[in-house]
Amino acid sequence: MALRIENPATGELVEEVASDDDASVTAKAARARAAQPAWAARPIDERLEAIRRFRTWIVDDKERLAAITTSETGKPLQQSRNELAGLALRIDFFLDHSTAVLADEVVMNDPAQNLLERIAHEPLGVIANISAWNYPYFVGANVFIPALLAGNSVLYKPSELATLTGLAMVDALHKSGVPDDVMIPIVGGGEAGAAILREPIDGAFFTGSYATGMKIAEAAAKRIITHQLELGGKDPVYVTDDVDVASAAAAIADGAFYNCGQSCCAVERIYVHENVYDAFLGAFLAEVKSFKLGDPTVEGTYIGPLTRRAQLDVLDAQIADATAKGAKIETGGARLVTPGNFFEPTVLTGVTHDMRVMKEESFGPIIGIMKVANDEEALFAMNDTEYGLTAGVYGKDRDRARTILSRVNAGSAYWNCCDRVSPRLPWSGRGHSGIGVTLSTYGILAFTRTKAWHEKTV
Repeated sequence: MALRIENPATGELVEEVASDDDASVTAKAARARAAQPAWAARPIDERLEAIRRFRTWIVDDKERLAAITTSETGKPLQQSRNELAGLALRIDFFLDHSTAVLADEVVMNDPAQNLLERIAHEPLGVIANISAWNYPYFVGANVFIPALLAGNSVLYKPSELATLTGLAMVDALHKSGVPDDVMIPIVGGGEAGAAILREPIDGAFFTGSYATGMKIAEAAAKRIITHQLELGGKDPVYVTDDVDVASAAAAIADGAFYNCGQSCCAVERIYVHENVYDAFLGAFLAEVKSFKLGDPTVEGTYIGPLTRRAQLDVLDAQIADATAKGAKIETGGARLVTPGNFFEPTVLTGVTHDMRVMKEESFGPIIGIMKVANDEEALFAMNDTEYGLTAGVYGKDRDRARTILSRVNAGSAYWNCCDRVSPRLPWSGRGHSGIGVTLSTYGILAFTRTKAWHEKTV
């Protein structure tokens, strides 16, 4: 069976790729199991060198790789290039820190008792990396780079909407010295992902929707295996009354609409102090109206098509629900009548938490803006969600922002910035936003299990 890959900007076929079935997944899992011990037994310097070569490969080949990603996801070409540049920096972090993080820790060495205690960090074994399409380089490499450095073998299923990007990364890893049976691609949709979970794997690492994440959590729980879920968000930002309106409006508009709003940490709800509401709204609308919408291969395009055509229906439904309940469309509000999956950047005011647009993940170029009277009202609204990925405050007072954000139930807190991910900081969600940690030193240890050593000289 073949997987059809279509260009979301044109609807045209890009390529057909053979999909995996249950039998091929089983065979690949067996290969990964057989190859893992030898990979783990290699000195870490050899594993590091392979990843260094991979980094060189993706930097040297960035134009071809960016074009591949744009062709199948619709991401504007410059944004595809930006992701590749950011990937190199993330790889640098893992290269710089993995040796120290993975080393044994001596926690006690007592000559009087002839006793040494140490902690070893051993690889999990065979892991499933079921990845996403919106940032295919980032969300894939956040898992497979530290997993490989820790000595695991990886069954990597890129999203069916970013398959060519995923296969290009696997090919580069193989050419860089990672054995074919240590990094194995699985091609297909949800059925292929489910097939991986039926194999005797040692860990499942997933990025995607809450609904699919729950299925993976249930499957992993029955097997009692490690699992991490990086799920969605309904990320709020609060604009205080002492803010620099112009700079905040520009930054938040970018945080809401970059990558067509298809980011788990994109700004999806904006709360503005009533004292600056009118000024902020005017500046925000001017910024949004300046965004260039169109062909993602044309330089200067800021908003391309949605990757998933079905998301157009989600946005239509959210807007219809909001306007029926009293919201006002300030700009945008409709899909374009074109072959591609284009939707106008949309700003809604007069929104309330009775509306789907303020409760359910939008994952598209749409945002609701709500006026609030004070910090307490903003804080209550920010926490009125089942998600808990990121939250931000814009204003001049750091202490005020820290006080507010310390009470927000979110894994990442932003002051005067948003939609930002750092390899040095842990990436985690709460509630429906997921479980577990990627990135930072914690995101290296996530691919290991501890062994406690008690060694007594006699």
